[in-house]
Amino acid sequence: MVQNETQSLVNVTIPLRPPATVASLARMGSSFPSCLSFMRSLVRRLHSEAWSVGPSCIELDDRGYGYMVYTARGPERNYSLVGFSNALDDDQRTDRVIATAWDASFVLFDGEPGCKDIDRLRNSVPKQEAGRFEATELVLARANRSMRLFEHVCESLAHGRQPDTKLISEIGYLMRTTAVYGNGKFGVADRSRIETRAELAGPFQAEMLTLYMIRMFTTDLVEHIARRRSPERYVPLDRSLKRHLGIGNATGLGMAPFLVTHPRLLNNWLMAKETALARVRSVADATPNKLARLHGLLGRARQHVGEWSVDDKRQSDRIDQLVCDLEKVATWLGEEEFQVGTDKPWNCVYEKSVQSLSLEGQELLVSLLIETYPEFCQDLVHKMAADETYKLDASNTVEQMTKTT
Repeated sequence: MVQNETQSLVNVTIPLRPPATVASLARMGSSFPSCLSFMRSLVRRLHSEAWSVGPSCIELDDRGYGYMVYTARGPERNYSLVGFSNALDDDQRTDRVIATAWDASFVLFDGEPGCKDIDRLRNSVPKQEAGRFEATELVLARANRSMRLFEHVCESLAHGRQPDTKLISEIGYLMRTTAVYGNGKFGVADRSRIETRAELAGPFQAEMLTLYMIRMFTTDLVEHIARRRSPERYVPLDRSLKRHLGIGNATGLGMAPFLVTHPRLLNNWLMAKETALARVRSVADATPNKLARLHGLLGRARQHVGEWSVDDKRQSDRIDQLVCDLEKVATWLGEEEFQVGTDKPWNCVYEKSVQSLSLEGQELLVSLLIETYPEFCQDLVHKMAADETYKLDASNTVEQMTKTT
């Protein structure tokens, strides 16, 4: 039973989708973000607990080389991103993980670093894997500038104009990471140091906080360079354009072995999503405000997908199919069988999607349904972590081990 915004109870009568369905590589690869997503969980906490996040130290030269410190101050603890901007020749800029130099390198520091800490980190962080780190370092990361967008934005702002919105929409980032390391990698702090802290207990919360501040670092860096180039003509980057910019990710190859070696964690992620979906599908009838919310979310999704553009022919075809899928969903929601008063309307629309939509269309609809009832996810967010410590008694038989695991 779960309580919704009207304080009535929803009896969960729809079973979870079977593991063979939800754990297929094709379906997992077709998933879309929702209110269960790791960054969304972080941003909600930052907002609800009134965290302050911003630069606490800026030491950059006219070309934007040097370092900046960003501090996130919460109710109980503070965390700081120490980011170093380095000179890098174009022929050294590569997305390959074997690279040894980057435009920028970062560390998430436990607390607020002093002068001695900065000096130590200045020597180690730009070296990344080759550096030496202490328990106060929680996450290690590095990033390269977008060769198409970074300089364009700098020049535009320096000349008193906003950058090309089409180019921003096509690229979407000023820098993209080539690695984000945590959990004891290369000598940074082990997970055990932070796993009992409420703000970092969930999966990848330390890494998400790092990326949240790296995004601030990138926009502040490009504005700093533009301002120093032409103080009289410079204009800041428009807020609406900033909202289009995220942090690119060059590879993500580490997720493949991670998922294989963390089955309990993957199980908890899938269970949270499937439980939320089952709750929504079990809703007896659609209230007018929930129907309106889904229509609004669907409209935003259609606009967003319509703006996607990729060079890859196969993926481009999938995007075209997804556009058609969303048109079908919009048509269904206008039909009488999905109006207020319909018995289990969300289950009806989900079942119809299984028969008519692509995998990506089905999973985008799942995210939209979950997003329509964010209150159904509040308790699930806190169940997505997992203890991956395995303790087996070697004297047990295989049958006994199977029963206990």
